[in-house]
Amino acid sequence: MAASATAGVFFANTRSLCFRKAESSKRLLQPFKPEAVSDIGFVASQLGGIKISYDMSSQLPKSISISSPPALQPIVARRICPFTGKKSNRANKISFSAHKTKKLQFVNLQYKRVWWEAGKRFLKLRLSTKALKTIEKNGIDAVAKKAGIDLRTL
Repeated sequence: MAASATAGVFFANTRSLCFRKAESSKRLLQPFKPEAVSDIGFVASQLGGIKISYDMSSQLPKSISISSPPALQPIVARRICPFTGKKSNRANKISFSAHKTKKLQFVNLQYKRVWWEAGKRFLKLRLSTKALKTIEKNGIDAVAKKAGIDLRTL
């Protein structure tokens, strides 16, 4: 009795797993390779008989143009006074042992309703306390003109 003629051999390949009966001891056994894609575009799985469809005729166009609206960016109020141009200052935080670490000193920005006499209405502004003092002293029209801000758009 030839043991190789009746024994089964299990082949493991990265593409397929199959159990194949050995036919003769003289012939070298090769792992079973899945069949190529047929004319209709189906590949049959050897394990469960599942058909996986793949259309070989359709290819993506070389240039894809998708017209989509621009991505919405979150509106974040910057910590800069529009009237004076004041912004954060980099400083050292010095500990008791004189160890220096960097920190930010932010501007004292406040939301304030300011009466605009020429426009006969209130303007809600976010400005520094220094700009508030300057507006009280010189008037909002003069400060806005010096900063290059059009109050009609606010």
